[in-house]
Amino acid sequence: MACKETQTSSGRRLCAWLLAGILTAALIAPSAAAAQEPASKQPAADLAANAKSAILMDADSGTVVYEKNSTLSLPPASITKIMTMLLVMEALDEGRLKLSDKVTASEHAASMGGSQIFLEPGEEMTVEDMLKGVALASGNDASVALAEKLGGSEPQFVAMMNEKAAELGMTNTKFVNCNGLPAEGHMSSARDIAIMSRELLKYENITKYTGLYQDYLRKGSPKPFWLVNTNKLVRFYNGADGLKTGFTSEAKFCLSATARRDNLRLIAVVMGEPNTKTRNAEVSQLFDYAFAQYTNVPIYKKGDSIGTLQVEKGKVAKVPLTARRSYSVLLKKGDAGKGIRHELVLEPNVKAPVVIGQPIGKLVVYRGDDVLVEFPVESPAAVERAGWWALLRRTTGQLFFSGAD
Repeated sequence: MACKETQTSSGRRLCAWLLAGILTAALIAPSAAAAQEPASKQPAADLAANAKSAILMDADSGTVVYEKNSTLSLPPASITKIMTMLLVMEALDEGRLKLSDKVTASEHAASMGGSQIFLEPGEEMTVEDMLKGVALASGNDASVALAEKLGGSEPQFVAMMNEKAAELGMTNTKFVNCNGLPAEGHMSSARDIAIMSRELLKYENITKYTGLYQDYLRKGSPKPFWLVNTNKLVRFYNGADGLKTGFTSEAKFCLSATARRDNLRLIAVVMGEPNTKTRNAEVSQLFDYAFAQYTNVPIYKKGDSIGTLQVEKGKVAKVPLTARRSYSVLLKKGDAGKGIRHELVLEPNVKAPVVIGQPIGKLVVYRGDDVLVEFPVESPAAVERAGWWALLRRTTGQLFFSGAD
């Protein structure tokens, strides 16, 4: 498009604006397309042909490699228990719960049907054993017992589940119970399940339980209870170590699975599969595709120093920042590492008080000038506001010693 010469200044300005707009669009378009790779490139074949919905995600970066009807709300069956385990692991991490704490089974918990570890009313088990009962045997009774321990009641715990789902951006999810037994309005989606699975995997100890193939409960009793993992992939697929199966007549066969090889951890979710054989075969096919095609380029390992946060008027002026987990970016094999760079972008003028977990910036990973992924960064520590005397001494010290080495 050419602009005809005009005699008026307003006409010349209009022409300049049009040309600027066209040029800007031309520059932006290829950049945006490149930033979507590899999620925009679906496999040539449908990797989950029999599933009602499915998704394949890189656990570290959250990059989606494959998806099919991934936002469709469906009954999730026992995959619900991923959120139950997530809230338990969160409480353990924060010290609100200990693995050795005793959990007493209520009449309500013991009344659960379906998959169970056959708790008796008043029976006590540790949090760790209850967690095994959920992770391996998909115990509906163990799930309710843990929910009551942590929330005070199952309805209160379900409210906590929905609050956490909203916090994680799970927009197609509503929980009605903590175990996935059929209930009106109890829904989720493959994408939402992948999101909460990824969050659960931040607590690395969870695979100590979800990755077991078998174990025992009530070991010291005359009737030990044999646990066998409902997720057979942990035994038969190389690298698989979780997470949760699900089945009801309404939901059909569902699975949120994870597998790790070298530095690449994947999450695959399928919902509405016709049988266990097809479910396991299609999840294996999803894993095979990603492990063959992709690799992870590490940015930081867990515990690495990533920078320093300056806190204005805080009792502590500087907070060292370390990676709370591994940070990496998913790339096609053969393309790994080319032109990758990263930048820590912190919020300016962060002032005390600062609370633990407060968003303070992001870690941005680029390939060339294109943004590949952004990781949120939170404060690892609380910083109280300093008193006026501490601030005066700090200011005085800066005046007198600002030139020191």
